[in-house]
Amino acid sequence: MFIEIKQLTKAYNKYLAVNKIDFQIEKNKTVGLLGPNGCGKTTTIGMILGLVTPSSGEIFLDNKNINSFPRDQILNRFNFASPYVELPKKLTVIQNLEIYGRLYGLNNLNQRINDISSDLDIKNFFYRKTGELSSGQKNRVSLAKSLINQPEILLLDEPTASLDPDIGDFVRSYIQEYKSKNKVTILLASHNMSEVERLCDSVIMMRSGKIIDKGTCKDLIKKHGRNNLEETFLKLVRSKDEF
Repeated sequence: MFIEIKQLTKAYNKYLAVNKIDFQIEKNKTVGLLGPNGCGKTTTIGMILGLVTPSSGEIFLDNKNINSFPRDQILNRFNFASPYVELPKKLTVIQNLEIYGRLYGLNNLNQRINDISSDLDIKNFFYRKTGELSSGQKNRVSLAKSLINQPEILLLDEPTASLDPDIGDFVRSYIQEYKSKNKVTILLASHNMSEVERLCDSVIMMRSGKIIDKGTCKDLIKKHGRNNLEETFLKLVRSKDEF
């Protein structure tokens, strides 16, 4: 298994944000991480990235504990995008991409910036400050930053949140196309169920810090007797049953 999470837990004082979760992600697959606000999705992503220290549990990459890897190796293999984590606002788009590219030690930085910027159609606002951009423009720049080092593992936290339908579809289509052309493993947290059905090979459902179900979209819809993933999601998160 490429990524394996075992009994991962994060407690803040007496509050369990993530409570002994287990899941696996196969190489080159896209897995959706679903649940209501406050269920532990972002905390889980933060622990995988190394930004949040787990209270207990383990994270494995290629069957090795992630803590056994030098930090620069992990940095080079991962990247992350979220509309809730803003890039430095006073820097221009190209300055942001150059700085992050240097952090990853890219030798072909100018060519990589040119390629990714052409793909995501952000060249026409290269020299504007990031803080002056629209939501759609910021999201595309954030996605460009997340792909600058051509990561093996891409963690996306609601990448199309607040986008209009046209830009949202552009971003989803780009992620699909990028995935088909590159060997990349994706963990996608999203509230957009049609997006999840479109992009994900399987999904993990969370509620109150726990995993309450997981499987392919089709299997979960059938299992819970619903017509689509949104209905299935609502049934699970509103259920009073313990899991």
